[in-house]
Amino acid sequence: MAASRRTRLLLPLVGCLLVLVACATSAAAPLDATTPPSGDASTAPPAADPTSTPTPPPVPELPGGGHTLFPGRTMVALYGHPGAPALGVLGEQGVDASVQRARALAAQFAPLAGEPVVPAFEIITTVASSAPGADGDYSAKSAPEDLVPWIDAAAAADMYVVLDLQPGRSDFLTQARRYTDLLRRPNVGLALDPEWRLRPGQKHRVQVGSVDVAEVNAVATWLADLTREARLPQKLLMLHQFQAQMIRNREQLVTDRDELSVVLHADGFGTRAEKLETWNRLHQAVPAGVTWGWKNFYDEDRPMFDPAQTLAVGPARPVFVSYQ
Repeated sequence: MAASRRTRLLLPLVGCLLVLVACATSAAAPLDATTPPSGDASTAPPAADPTSTPTPPPVPELPGGGHTLFPGRTMVALYGHPGAPALGVLGEQGVDASVQRARALAAQFAPLAGEPVVPAFEIITTVASSAPGADGDYSAKSAPEDLVPWIDAAAAADMYVVLDLQPGRSDFLTQARRYTDLLRRPNVGLALDPEWRLRPGQKHRVQVGSVDVAEVNAVATWLADLTREARLPQKLLMLHQFQAQMIRNREQLVTDRDELSVVLHADGFGTRAEKLETWNRLHQAVPAGVTWGWKNFYDEDRPMFDPAQTLAVGPARPVFVSYQ
């Protein structure tokens, strides 16, 4: 009982001593200059400047590296529509086998090109149709989600993809906008095929289609703006042609947008003499600032140009070679 009382008497004295020690220590130890007292306004994080502009993300690179398409690389592509062998070699096998086939084809050009050779897919995204369809435009349109596996596989393999439009009685810009989300990808470009651009009352295979350059320029402006706003590397805009009348007023083609690389693609088939005649004819009155593409046909060319012969055509070497 006595011990318990002594404990009760000592507790107030111990408490007083602890308070005195704490006060003495506080008075003796200076505040750390790097640690302001609690509650000091200087401890609050600096307020965000509402006028500051966040740093934009870096522009992604193209397959093969860099941000500019041509010069600096050659592309070699399988052309066609997935699952449709009659429309081109891309449709003769599945996506993984198509990646391997495109790589093997590009490897044939690698020792000859003198620059990196990038394999590619050119996918017929809207397919010219003999029937008008529900919308009456004679063009069967792929669902964008159906093309995603091909674009994803190409991206994983460091390959480029070109979406090819055959619009029928629709127009190129209307169809291009349908694939906006796919065109926001850095490895996806666009091709316009005027052979399959019909005027009112026309039908496919009755006559060769055509387009006025004003419609092409509208697509070029839209695609360049999309590329700039999405902070993408330079994007391919390819125009198929094998007759002069297919692109009316071609001399007015807009080619001065840095966001785009415009390629005129010679799309004719036949004997070697016929193909070279088409090639040379398309080079007349050519707009400034374009580069060139070439197509080899496995079945229709007689005989088909080999890689060395393909790259040897002049006066300008093709930078995009497709196989159908």
